[in-house]
Amino acid sequence: MTPAGASLLDRLAGIEAEGLAAIGEARDPDGLESARVEYLGRNGRLACVMSSIGKVEPAARRGVGQRANAVKTALREALERQDRQLAATARAPSGGVDLTLPPRGRWVGGVHPVTRVIDEICDIFAELGFTRVLGPEVESTWYNFTALNIPLDHPAADMMDTFYLDEDTVLRTHTSPVQARVMEAFAPPVRVVVPGLAYRRDSFDPSHAPAFEQIEGLAVDEGVDFVEFRAAIQHFVRHFFGAGTKSRFRPSFYPFTEPSAEVDVSCAVCQGSGCPTCKRTGWITIMGSGMVDPAVFEAVGYDPERYTGYAFGMGPARIAMVRHGIPDMRLLYEGEMSFLGQFV
Repeated sequence: MTPAGASLLDRLAGIEAEGLAAIGEARDPDGLESARVEYLGRNGRLACVMSSIGKVEPAARRGVGQRANAVKTALREALERQDRQLAATARAPSGGVDLTLPPRGRWVGGVHPVTRVIDEICDIFAELGFTRVLGPEVESTWYNFTALNIPLDHPAADMMDTFYLDEDTVLRTHTSPVQARVMEAFAPPVRVVVPGLAYRRDSFDPSHAPAFEQIEGLAVDEGVDFVEFRAAIQHFVRHFFGAGTKSRFRPSFYPFTEPSAEVDVSCAVCQGSGCPTCKRTGWITIMGSGMVDPAVFEAVGYDPERYTGYAFGMGPARIAMVRHGIPDMRLLYEGEMSFLGQFV
């Protein structure tokens, strides 16, 4: 090979060795970029050598060109390896924390759908002058049964329905005992709504739970009649379910009200035409209600000749199921975040 060709080959060998060393010593992206510009840039050392290949005699030009391309390939591959190494080092754990793991999703809190229904119901009745009150979940049999005109030999007081803590103490089976406590403590007029947990010996199935939310309502004053009672319930139905929702009262029986009625609303799913949700009837029962029995007034010291009133009770979980089309009550109480998260 001619002296000119040999000289270029020596220069290429030096560029390769020095370039590989500079690339391997780069400790950050800026250092790696500097090495690339120096050896592979448009005006870099390799570009200067390649611009001189045209001056080499034709017999040696091919060999020098092949050697230059090989050096260029080697330097590029070294740059890529070092770039990957630097990126991996940047992601490596620091202080025991693996920063390569994906971040945990941000949890967003929300109000449980049953709690949301309770708050909305209480707000609607607050417009009619009702006050929200709470009471104990462990009750005496007097408040839970006797004061509400339920004899202790009534089936509702049987061990199959009630959790007895001792002979005279139970987990309340409804929130109605708070009504008796309020009437004992305050003279009429009384208007209260009572949300809270109740307990019964029910199986945990798609429509029942042994512990469940309930809302009781009570209004007592002079001159309260069935017309006012019906107007209050219709006010609730229109504001909660919508202005186009129909309601109806069906005769029923409860020991603490007389007369008693179950309140139905037109099915929101089928608009009253009949579907599986409403059992093909076009109606869904939302509460039991009625005019307060005079025996309840006598038990708490009210004059039944002077005062009248109405009471109602409903299950917020069932109402939440109707509103959101939930087929199984257990979904509301199992605490499954993938299900509850859709209500946030």
